[in-house]
Amino acid sequence: MRFIKVKTRAFLPPKDDIYDLLSSVKNLKDGDVVAITSKVLAVHQGRCIKIDSAVNKNKLIKHEAEAYKFTKVKQQKFVLTVKNHILGLSAGIDESNANGYYVLLPDNVNKLLKEIWLYLRRQHKLRRLGLIATDSHTFPIRRGTIGLAVGFFGFEPLKNYRGTKDIFGRKFKFTQTDIPDALAAMSVFLMGEGSERVPIVVIRGLKLEFTSKSTFRKIVMPRKSDIYYPLLKVLKPNKIC
Repeated sequence: MRFIKVKTRAFLPPKDDIYDLLSSVKNLKDGDVVAITSKVLAVHQGRCIKIDSAVNKNKLIKHEAEAYKFTKVKQQKFVLTVKNHILGLSAGIDESNANGYYVLLPDNVNKLLKEIWLYLRRQHKLRRLGLIATDSHTFPIRRGTIGLAVGFFGFEPLKNYRGTKDIFGRKFKFTQTDIPDALAAMSVFLMGEGSERVPIVVIRGLKLEFTSKSTFRKIVMPRKSDIYYPLLKVLKPNKIC
């Protein structure tokens, strides 16, 4: 399996053209997976708001979040949120590499990925192709960021071990591998967090079950069934969402 970095021009908020940027992707092969940072997808949609005194960031976060809780750590204020079935901070709103704008997460990201999937399949004459929208994320009780998938399209997301046996003959009851987030983690590591200008990574040589149907719901855990629900339930649901 190979991860191939695609360096591009700067992608400019408040709005730019993802299809122009995709011209930097050369020689895609059947069975490739293309990871694209969610920030360029959001800028393509114009999901950018100029930072100025008239914009209240906390109100913006509340509007974007599915659920939220204001909190304070060492006198610094944060907003813990759920957005796109992801527990994180500030509903994914980002200010880095944003040229003075708040960049929101893409709207209806899996629908946009399907549109790009159709375009890339046609342009490169492919049958099997996967797409992942990536974002940086933090984990509780760990320093640093790691990548995860805020959306994906074109492949089955779970490798199921339930009912199979481990090396000592013990049957797995619950274990499934989360493929899109695993691939997003390495992709975001290669994309970097600074001035690298690598918003796209092509993943090649991975055996997946490809599909033309949306499979995102298969990876979503119902909140009340989640082992972390005792923590999640402290977040206030947003009636706007």
